[in-house]
Order: sequence, then structure tokens, then C-alpha cells
Amino acid sequence: MKSILLIDHGSRRDEANYMIACMANLVQHLVGETAVVRYAHMELSEPSIVQGFAECVEAGADEVIAFPYMLSPGRHSTSDIPRMVREAATRFPGVSYRVVPAFGVTEHLADVVLSRAGITRVRDLPDDSADCCWDPAHSRGACGDACPAKALAATR
Repeated sequence: MKSILLIDHGSRRDEANYMIACMANLVQHLVGETAVVRYAHMELSEPSIVQGFAECVEAGADEVIAFPYMLSPGRHSTSDIPRMVREAATRFPGVSYRVVPAFGVTEHLADVVLSRAGITRVRDLPDDSADCCWDPAHSRGACGDACPAKALAATR
């Protein structure tokens, strides 16, 4: 069974830490019994990544998909979290795992920004936007693994 392990930074504020538990619960509701959804904090709070990975396995997962619950492809989401997940996985040699990119640039997040700002979207994306890079300089990949154009190119 697949599992999703949502991983945030962790905080000294309980409210901030609890938010990831709420998101994991929402995602679990959306996927039903087709996958296991758990959460972990990179530091400052529990469950740790080691604990979260173990909870996925204890719930029946044979594949853990680690999702850095972070906006940008910074050091934590591209280096620290992958390293910590790799270390957690060593306790479960029969379980496969992968770390997916942080949120990055997506239409869905743009819609959240507009909604929170109280501004209505007036355009849909163009039909060819799946491999579009929104970098103003048109560099096609300036935001690293979070770039939708780069991610699409990697699958081709």
C-alpha cells in the first residue's frame, strides 16, 4: 500500500505544528482507504521523520511518498528532508520510498492566493501551459525542481 508522509519544518508554536496534522487528516479523507497518510516535522516537534516513516509502515505501507510541505525548493526540501527520509528508510529495507518536490509554482496555489486576497480569477491558463515556465526571464527552470516546465520535461 502507498503512503504519503507530509513533512513540514516544525515549530515552537503548537498551532503551527497542529496544522500539518489537520492537512494530513484532510488528505486522508480525500484518498479514503486507498493510501495511508501521516505527517512529520523535520525538527523542533514530534513526530519526527523517523517516527512518521515508521507510522506509515506500521499502518501497512510498502511505499512511502515523502512530501516536503514547503513552498520553495530550498535547502530543507531539496537536501535535508531527502537525507532524513533516506536515513529513516534504512530501518525498513523492504519499503520503497521517494521524496517529491515542494509545492513550487502551481495554478492551485495561485488560486489560493487570489481567494485569500479576495480577487477573482479572470483568465484560465492557456492550453499549452502544462510545460510553461512562469519565470519573468523565461529561463525555464529557474525555480529548480519546483518548476512545472522542468518537472514535465523530466517525465518525457
